[in-house]
Amino acid sequence: MKKLVKPSAVKGTIHSPASKSISQRAIALACLTSGESTIYNAGESNDTLAAIRVCEKMGAKISGNGEALTVHGNLQAPNGILHCGESGLSIRMFSALASIFDKPVTLTGTGSLITRPMGMVEDGLVQLGAKCETNNGLLPITVHGPIKGGFARVNGAESSQAITGLLMAAPFAQHDVTLQVENLSSRPYVDLTLQVIREFGVAVEQLPNDTFRIKSNQSYTPREYNVEGDWSGAAFMLVAGAVAGEVEVTNLNPKSLQADRAILEALMHAGAYISIRENSVAVKKDKLEAFDFDARNCPDLFPPLVALAASCKGQSKILGVSRLKGKESDRAATLQQEFAKLGVNIEITGDLMLVKGSPILSASVSSQGDHRIAMACAVAALTANGDVEIDGAEAVNKSYPDFFEHLSRIQQ
Repeated sequence: MKKLVKPSAVKGTIHSPASKSISQRAIALACLTSGESTIYNAGESNDTLAAIRVCEKMGAKISGNGEALTVHGNLQAPNGILHCGESGLSIRMFSALASIFDKPVTLTGTGSLITRPMGMVEDGLVQLGAKCETNNGLLPITVHGPIKGGFARVNGAESSQAITGLLMAAPFAQHDVTLQVENLSSRPYVDLTLQVIREFGVAVEQLPNDTFRIKSNQSYTPREYNVEGDWSGAAFMLVAGAVAGEVEVTNLNPKSLQADRAILEALMHAGAYISIRENSVAVKKDKLEAFDFDARNCPDLFPPLVALAASCKGQSKILGVSRLKGKESDRAATLQQEFAKLGVNIEITGDLMLVKGSPILSASVSSQGDHRIAMACAVAALTANGDVEIDGAEAVNKSYPDFFEHLSRIQQ
């Protein structure tokens, strides 16, 4: 699908979509209980829908919609392959959860997920006594439990998603689990996982040196859970306000553990006017200057940060390029290619991305199948000297299906 974005000022209020990151975690844990839970504001992103399908395949009964899901936990080994769509979190999370079954379970996915690394999942599960096979570190992955427990040392440099799955599965192990994570990346996502696990009634002890201890034979407790708004999607709307007018995004928790809340820091350093309220954030355009930002713990912010930097005077520096491989696209290369069409020069030096602010040109660009690239190009298009056509715009359905509708709503 192609989408034409016309240059314009923006002004208005947008309700942030549900955090797909939190939604997937909450749905999975609700399915691990032995009762009924209600998940409010789960949203209807492709990744959330993929998590629902997997849970249903594993015996859960789920009804309702994105506003309120009723989840009856009744976990059982699935018949057939579990398909996780293109969700990196779901494939790594449910691969670990498959270790609670005393029979082999095979999981796979589509699109870019086929090329995303699974070795860290295999390594952790094998250390904890489960059998696990991958296709040379890639999908499909077959897991044969039960998970026995004990001690595992895993490398968290590539992704925190495997850590999420292992922590969630640990209460089902035959013995207590001690998980030591070396080179922990995206720490806020692990903190988020721990928060949701605890809210579903399981205790996790945090020890020094990124070590976690979980006692076996604990049970997740059914509950009502409200999924907070998504800082990852909201980041694009907040940047739109900073570069092209004034935008308020509601349904945001300013104290959230979500990693992408750090967009506020980048906006502040760039010189945008920011107003933080109890449940919303407003950003207004001001004189924007180049900024330096460390995105190693929040690599999903690279696309909105590039859109912001393109409208700043001078050269911005964003650290953490190494975290961009294994996403829906090679985001560093994709950002370079697509923003070059818009007249923006991006250089990569080691782990550093250098973005020089430039007038945005009218052009035809491609999402390359990456939802965040589509949204970044759309935000940059607001200040272009003509229309910007985005090919593959439907990629936004992965995380923010209403993105273009929301954007058009605030365009003046």
